[in-house]
Amino acid sequence: MLRDFRRFTGLILVIVVAAICFLPTTASAQTIARCGAGWLEKVDGYLVLHVKGTHYEMGYQQGVLLKDHVRKNMYNLLNDKGDTTLVELGPVKLKPRQAIETIIQIQKPYTPKKYVDEMRGLAAGAEIAFADVRATNFIPEMFHCSGFSIANSATKDGTLYHGRVLDYACDWKLQDHAVLVVAEPKGGIPFVNVSYAGFIGSVTGMNMKSVSIGEMGGGGLGHWSGVPMAFLVREVLETAKDLDEAIAVFRNNDRTCEYYYVIADGKTNRSVGMATSWEKFELIQPGEGHPLLPNPVKDAALLSAGDRYQELSKRVKEGHGSFTAESAIKLMSRPVAMKSNLHNVLFEPKSTKLWVANASKAGDPAANQKYYSFQLSELLKRKPSADSPVFPMPDGQAVSQKTK
Repeated sequence: MLRDFRRFTGLILVIVVAAICFLPTTASAQTIARCGAGWLEKVDGYLVLHVKGTHYEMGYQQGVLLKDHVRKNMYNLLNDKGDTTLVELGPVKLKPRQAIETIIQIQKPYTPKKYVDEMRGLAAGAEIAFADVRATNFIPEMFHCSGFSIANSATKDGTLYHGRVLDYACDWKLQDHAVLVVAEPKGGIPFVNVSYAGFIGSVTGMNMKSVSIGEMGGGGLGHWSGVPMAFLVREVLETAKDLDEAIAVFRNNDRTCEYYYVIADGKTNRSVGMATSWEKFELIQPGEGHPLLPNPVKDAALLSAGDRYQELSKRVKEGHGSFTAESAIKLMSRPVAMKSNLHNVLFEPKSTKLWVANASKAGDPAANQKYYSFQLSELLKRKPSADSPVFPMPDGQAVSQKTK
């Protein structure tokens, strides 16, 4: 049912300006394998994928290094759960794969070639059909979410925090394939993407220019004549040097259905809520009233809905002026997070620190699980073990033939 896909976007974004009260802990790390300039490691048990180079090369590195995860995740999404669910596409009920193929054809003229190249690289590396990779990466076009931000007077000392609660059906087992992608695109800005094996787009992330972003969804399902949402978010991560450039990515491109975003810039301590669709573009400043936001709070933009919105508003008012990183994480606890809470993330864009929690294998909410501590600037300095296994990259001629 379409509701099953929309639950993936029961997403809550949190931006909190606060003093950090805890630091990333020293974690054990193990290099698993290398491929070209890319490599895979486990940090305290969490998969961290480093990819670097052209988009095809980054895709190939992910496909090779996460082959088992990519294949299992895609099989589950497209052939297991995806084959037993019906979604509504206008007046017609279709299986997800049928609906996705329709979306792909509509969005083909709007999809940047570099991301098509990356999907082709991923398919080659994982030795699976390009059509399957493409279909999986267009699933986010059917997602819809919620979010909020708080800043300045709402916090203890002015440090910017940006967090997110992602709610989706945990029985789809995406958490079994969770991966932190540390990307260094050729000619682009290095960034971190909290993601799942096989996905190259993003719904949340942060770059080395201290810009972080997350999305939430609304209505307008069916308006897909534009750049796929997950690729617009990805474009922000690898091209936006500040908040204004991030906003311009959405203003200057053809957009699809209704989505809302929270974008933060840790360098300037600025953040904004943004409402977009195929026909509208609207910025919502922190603390600004809006017909859809009945309980404005000073220096806060709360973009959630229903009971979760009410609870978020209550928590922000009660803690106004005293938030720290630790209490910001607590804002994402139940019942703000749903029972289907797939992952929670808290970013500190200025320092590029982040904390990530995932649902358990049994499907228990991420809000109740361990948070893993990382720092993008530190992750970019890491090197793989010289004695780890090596998978070869295809030569330049092979790459050029595959991207045609």
